[in-house]
Amino acid sequence: MPNAPVNTASGQPDVAALARLTPEGLAACLARELRDATPHDSATPQRDEAVAIFRRYLARYQADIRARFEKHELKGAASAKQIAAFTDVLVRGIVDLALRATATPGTVGEGTQENRSGSNLVVAATGGYGRGLLAPFSDIDLLFLTDEGNAHDAHRLVEYVLYFLWDLGLKVGHATRTITECIEEARKDTTVRTALLDARLLAGDGALFAMFEARYIVACVEAGAAGFIHDKRRERLERHRRFGDSPYLVEPNIKEGRGGLRDLQTLYWMCRNTFGTRHVTDLLAPDFIWMGILTEQEAARARRSWDFLWTVRLHLHYVAGRAEERLTFDMQPVIGARMGYTRHGRQNGVERFMRHYFLTAREVMRLTHVLEPAVLRQAQGPVAIAVKPDEAMREAGFTLIDGQILPERGISFDKEPLKMMQLLDWARMRRRPLHPLARHQLIRWERRAVELREDPEAARIFLDLLCGEAPQIETTGRRRREVAMPSDSEAQVMTSYEQHAPPGHAHWLHILNETGIFGRLIPDWARIVGQMQFDTYHVFTVDEHTIEAIRIMDEVASGRMADEIPVAYELVKGLHSRRALYMAVLLHDVAKGRGGDHSEIGSEIAAELCPKLGMSGEETETVSWLVLHHLLLSHTAFQRDIDDPKTILDVADIVQSPERLRLLLLLTIVDMRAVSSRVWNAWKATLLRELYVRVAEVLAGGLATTERDVRVRHAKEITAEILAEDGIPQPDIERFLELGYAGYWLSFDHETHKRHARLIRDADAREAPLTVEVLPLPARGVTEVTVYSIDVPGLFSKIAGALALAGASIVDARIHTMMHGMALDTFWIQDTVGSAYEETHRLTRLSSLIEQALSGQIDIKAEIAQAGFGHMPLRMRAIHVPPRVVIDNGASNTFTVIEINGRDRPGLLHDVTAAMSRENLQIASAHITTYGVRAVDVFYVKDLFGLKITDKKRLEEIRESLLACMKAAEAQAKALLDAKMSA
Repeated sequence: MPNAPVNTASGQPDVAALARLTPEGLAACLARELRDATPHDSATPQRDEAVAIFRRYLARYQADIRARFEKHELKGAASAKQIAAFTDVLVRGIVDLALRATATPGTVGEGTQENRSGSNLVVAATGGYGRGLLAPFSDIDLLFLTDEGNAHDAHRLVEYVLYFLWDLGLKVGHATRTITECIEEARKDTTVRTALLDARLLAGDGALFAMFEARYIVACVEAGAAGFIHDKRRERLERHRRFGDSPYLVEPNIKEGRGGLRDLQTLYWMCRNTFGTRHVTDLLAPDFIWMGILTEQEAARARRSWDFLWTVRLHLHYVAGRAEERLTFDMQPVIGARMGYTRHGRQNGVERFMRHYFLTAREVMRLTHVLEPAVLRQAQGPVAIAVKPDEAMREAGFTLIDGQILPERGISFDKEPLKMMQLLDWARMRRRPLHPLARHQLIRWERRAVELREDPEAARIFLDLLCGEAPQIETTGRRRREVAMPSDSEAQVMTSYEQHAPPGHAHWLHILNETGIFGRLIPDWARIVGQMQFDTYHVFTVDEHTIEAIRIMDEVASGRMADEIPVAYELVKGLHSRRALYMAVLLHDVAKGRGGDHSEIGSEIAAELCPKLGMSGEETETVSWLVLHHLLLSHTAFQRDIDDPKTILDVADIVQSPERLRLLLLLTIVDMRAVSSRVWNAWKATLLRELYVRVAEVLAGGLATTERDVRVRHAKEITAEILAEDGIPQPDIERFLELGYAGYWLSFDHETHKRHARLIRDADAREAPLTVEVLPLPARGVTEVTVYSIDVPGLFSKIAGALALAGASIVDARIHTMMHGMALDTFWIQDTVGSAYEETHRLTRLSSLIEQALSGQIDIKAEIAQAGFGHMPLRMRAIHVPPRVVIDNGASNTFTVIEINGRDRPGLLHDVTAAMSRENLQIASAHITTYGVRAVDVFYVKDLFGLKITDKKRLEEIRESLLACMKAAEAQAKALLDAKMSA
């Protein structure tokens, strides 16, 4: 069918518009070309020629829709509808061709397509395609519906259609069933029932399809909506667990993740099944507005969310060239740019784009909270026995429906915004879930919470929601009559809120955040809602990470994480500053994304905010201090030598108080654990615990860290006693005690000294030039590798290279040259998942690679160059990590501290330490930490004469040399990878 002429502003015809296909035009073009290609003595053209015709038009309409979409002429959902409409024409054309090709001789050309089908076959679209929406690389779901006696005869036609579609390169999901089989399968499988809800006639016998629709509607009514809704909710729960329970994951799945397209579709299916397939053709249909379920504003927001998610999905498909649904790091900047997001102030385009996505996901969750309960009540009806509100609750202006709390009639959040906070307070005290209508009103009137910023009662309730003690069923004083025990009949329907532990503080913070009240009440919070950090270290957005940290804090305080984090459980007992700790957890990242040091800015925000929330001056000072120093312990434990006395004294000087030290360690632990369960491990727990113990010892006035000689003498005495008890001859003991410098004796415990003594004694007796010992330490989450060898330049670098080839990550190292010139180097390593090497064959391979590397049997540099970035997924390489070298001469009295920042890759440590060797630096210890793809390697070094480096010119030369080495090695690895990919 020809298109109407289209003129440009100059009056000339728009050639692109004239050439643009419509579904009707496609049908006409296909019919004409197929007719012209059909020989006079045949019903159909040659198969290869027919496939070529269809393939040409398939490519044309796909390219046309993509071009219009990328020019922003079509939005996401509109493009998906266009793809589905063109696919309809394509499928109908193929079915018509199949009918001609498989028709009985003599019947070809007789009557219409329906007549040729023999009134016994239907081709229907199902699933998303049945709804008339199709992403560029999605499956085409088809149902071939036959009558009871024609299944065998339809086989040839079904086979023809499927093979034709596959020849076109399309992915097809298909089923061939009778009406009875459809209904039976739908009864057994909710997925089938869901797909058939959207069945849409494409070609074939209209009467047969009408019969299917009628019988299917009856079957759905007889089955009831309640069971279907229950199944869909369970399915959604499992899906969320599989793809991430939070909508704020920094690499979300936009289709299956929480707050994604599938959640909107689930609502649609629930509504369609409950209200009838003939009445619900669209989730956002006006029917819902008339029925009072959604307001006009809510429906408009839902439509925007739907279209935004579809737009993102189509961009994902087009950029990836496949059915990609995960918004990975490498895709985010590309799609953000395609959608027009650019830098604005301190926020770059990708951060603005992802914030829009997360706010959209929150909108989908809001819609779920509003719409789903209304549908569920329609399906199930009111509960048989409902808990009644008591007098105290009614006096406060609240009531219960179906055991859920909501405002009484006549209570207006618009006129009394404090009632919003009081509603949450009552829900918390009574352990009652919010009624959907209550949540609906909170969302609708959240903007009125601005008036509560200076309200002391709102502040009190907020602090109770944040860190208040768990409410009891029976209390005394002010709330005695508010929590009267329920009657016997009421007890029968007590919700899980009262049968189990009450919701934690994170539950209430989630409600405040999802409704929008949180950001209105505390403006600084609004700035981090949906704020992502474009790195691979953080798993959540800033606001979700913070609420997760509060949840972890609750778990620690209750003892439920005692096995995973025993040190935190011990610390939390008898804590005096509970409110200050919870508030510090809430505010520790509140200044992220503002530029500058977020700890310093956050500390200032805390000093201003805490008094407004009713906290005392002492609490305010504690919160502000904790936020300012919340990275102190992790930075020190993982990036500094805690065996260096100055390190411990510096921390003790900042902390000054045992209570503050406890608070700071708890804040550090919950902050790390809330980033991701993978970030916290036994090795980090060990380092933090050791740092805590040593600083606590100084604060308690114990043995001063400056009394170095006393500590060395004490370590030697204990070691001598242990060795003597083991039967080591006295001359051997004395020789071992003379071998180590003071730093060696302060770096290890007595058991390690004992092992070293035996290793050195045995190796010297054998005159072995190299001894390698590996010891798994699963309780600490590491494997200890000890190398006893003749000390040669570049020894550290070679060992680091060998460990890199084995796939091991070095997390800590101690390098010691003994008095007789032998090196005793100790490395603590982990595998790729952050655990210790324990299997015998892996331990043997570690030893073998180190021996081969030190004996020159393998070319470490060449092997590492081959590894390059190959281990790193493409999505990770999208994160830019500029190399950086920082030299700190103030962190230690005896060593120069060099901090290396760069992209984590195989051999980074080897390259850096090789450069240090060329600069004649002696490495005493190394402390390795990774944050996603960013590595932070810290080295304590001296010059060739064993002295701290103080000359500024020399320090700058070292810095430039290390920086040049990192840039060259990274460029070489990247070039090698690019060559591999292009090949």
